[in-house]
Parts: sequence; structure tokens; C-alpha cells
Amino acid sequence: MAHNEEANIGRLLGRIQSSCYRQVEVAEIIVVASGCTDRTEEVVRVAAVDDPRIELISQPVREGKASAMNLFIRRSGCDVLVLSSADLLPEENAVERLVAPFADPEIGLTACRPEPVNDPSGFMGFAAHMLWDLHHQINLDGFKAGEMIAFRKVFDRIPPFTAVDEASVEPLIRGQGYGVLYVPEAVVFNKGPETVDDFLRQRRRIYAGHLEMRDRLGYAVSTMSGLKIAGLVLRNLDWRPKQFFWTWRVVALEMYGRYLGRRDYKARRSHTVWEIASTTKELEKT
Repeated sequence: MAHNEEANIGRLLGRIQSSCYRQVEVAEIIVVASGCTDRTEEVVRVAAVDDPRIELISQPVREGKASAMNLFIRRSGCDVLVLSSADLLPEENAVERLVAPFADPEIGLTACRPEPVNDPSGFMGFAAHMLWDLHHQINLDGFKAGEMIAFRKVFDRIPPFTAVDEASVEPLIRGQGYGVLYVPEAVVFNKGPETVDDFLRQRRRIYAGHLEMRDRLGYAVSTMSGLKIAGLVLRNLDWRPKQFFWTWRVVALEMYGRYLGRRDYKARRSHTVWEIASTTKELEKT
């Protein structure tokens, strides 16, 4: 799924093409480019010249990631789909490790381990690493899909209103009796926000989306539990003075982001087509 991703889409496609696959086969590589005004589509077309698996679906107007994902689901002819935003960069074996568990017919959804490329020596980099470390801890004791996921194509679409696309797959899979699996060995690099404004923009949208999914679909993701997250924060506290102070700053920002998300949800503010957090697009990991 891509919106103005000329800086990373070529590297992402190259990584998928160059990875070594022993247990799985990548049969299709579909890029849904939504309302792109940069060279994203041009980069994809050039790559498709030498690889017939690559297909470009162009949305002239950006309609939100859920809309793009539904185009992807309808177009693909495969039984297992891997969903990735164009601003990610998986390790070379990540797709293989994410898809291999589907040899078990009971598995319906797998999730990777995101690792931010942000510098943890600064506050915003610390915040990105802290949140994804907590995400990892939650997954070790439960399940919470995020970033790149793989799932069986056993439904026709996700809810078109949703602002939390990966999370919306969970109830559709679990509701049909399939199991879900966290694959921490499937590492995907991402970029966390580098400004407080981008952090809050992202966190309020996610929380508003989770509230809407809870009320419309009757499904609450594991990170909705504030007590569970608080327990993990306390168990993993870094007692060094600067890190200790930063931890509670991140907690305060997360609480404020959730407050804003709840306010957005009550005001019926839609996040289906959300404002891009621009600092998350500067992926530098190679």
C-alpha cells in the first residue's frame, strides 16, 4: 500500500525480489498506489518491466488504506496474502518466516516483529523503541498485529471505514476459528515519529480506530487494556535518570493521544483517510 513512497518503494520491491525463498513462493507482488503525486508509480512500472509478478493498481484519489487494501484483496488470486505498507523494509528472510507457518492449516494470521530505525539516544527515538518493545512483550504473551502481516484469504474485504487495517483482520480471522501466531523472527524495519506532533497524530488515529472497531465489530485488541500496558511498563522500567524520566513522558503522551482519539471518536471525526505523519517516511535502514 503506497502513497507518495518514491523514496522507499524501490528498496522494498528489491528486497522482496532478492530474498531467498525455500518454503514459500512469492507468486504476485501487487502495489496499490493511492493518490500519488510523486514518482511512486514510475518506480513500480520500471521494476515491473523485468518482473512480471509486479502489478500496479493506481487509485487516482487517495481513499484511505482500507480502500487500498480491499482492492489488493479482490485482485489477488493467492490463498495467503502478505500485507505491507510501502514505508517498511523487511529483513531478507522476513516474508519466508511470516508465511511458513501457514503449512499448518489451523493458522490464519501471522504478525512480524517491527524494529524502529530511530536513534534511541534522543527522546522521540526512545519513544519509538519503547512502544515497539512493549508491542513485542504483549505479543509474547498474547497477540497484536502490527505493520507487516500475513493472512489467509478467507474474507472478501475489511471494513471500509477502519483506520486500523491490520487490527481489522484479527476478528475476521479469529471469527472463523483460525489461530493467530506472532513470529518474532520475522523482523521488519520501520520509522517512528520524530516529532511530538507526528506522535500524537499517529496515536490518536490508532486509538480512535480501535474504539470504532470495538463498538462496531465487538472486538477489542490486546493493547486496549491500559492495566496490561501499565504492568508491562512497570516490569520493564529503565531506572537510569534520563530514561526513567523519558518513560513517563512517553506514558503521558500516549495517554494524551488516547484522550484525543476518544474525543475524535465521540465527535465522529473520521480517520479513514488520515493525515500522514511525515517524519515516519524517512526510512534509512538498509
